[in-house]
Amino acid sequence: MKLIAGLGNPGDAYKGTRHNVGFETIDKLSFDFNISMKSDRKFRAHVGSIKGEGKIISQIMLVKPMTYMNLSGEAVRALLNFYKLPPSELIVIYDDVSLPVGDIRVRERGGANGQKGMQNIISQLGTDEFTRVRIGIGSMPPSWTLSDYVLSRFLREEWEDMIAGITKAGDAVQLILNEGTTAAMNFYNKKIVKEQSQNE
Repeated sequence: MKLIAGLGNPGDAYKGTRHNVGFETIDKLSFDFNISMKSDRKFRAHVGSIKGEGKIISQIMLVKPMTYMNLSGEAVRALLNFYKLPPSELIVIYDDVSLPVGDIRVRERGGANGQKGMQNIISQLGTDEFTRVRIGIGSMPPSWTLSDYVLSRFLREEWEDMIAGITKAGDAVQLILNEGTTAAMNFYNKKIVKEQSQNE
């Protein structure tokens, strides 16, 4: 089974904020796979699962931790432990201020780069060796604090790129499930590098 966790903050006050693109990607995947998400108090998360078909792995579980961003690892660890899954079966989707809005990166391991939810997951699991899909939310303006920026909403002129980023992130997860993380890295990471070189 693959556990796919999108990071964000629960509640209407946080909908549409930069920090919640992980949640929104899970919403896209739940629509694509026709998976119903339900609250599970035991794990403090919204979860949904389905048996895969075709090339897709035999079972998929989507997860939106309801612990707030800084404690995302508690729900993730509890689910991995309950289903006896190693971290290698985990995919985490989250926002990244080091990438332009809508750009994505796929990685097999690595640090949190200051993202509090990822820091907590790495701390809770005791390893950074799990797949992650990072979605760019743009650089923080000089006069802003990081907490204010990630909890802000996208500007109108960023909406198209933001939607494209969430779509690409969902597609990247499906490519990981079908063909593996290396295939997704080769497709999305090289594509981004090529696009950047063409714009220089």
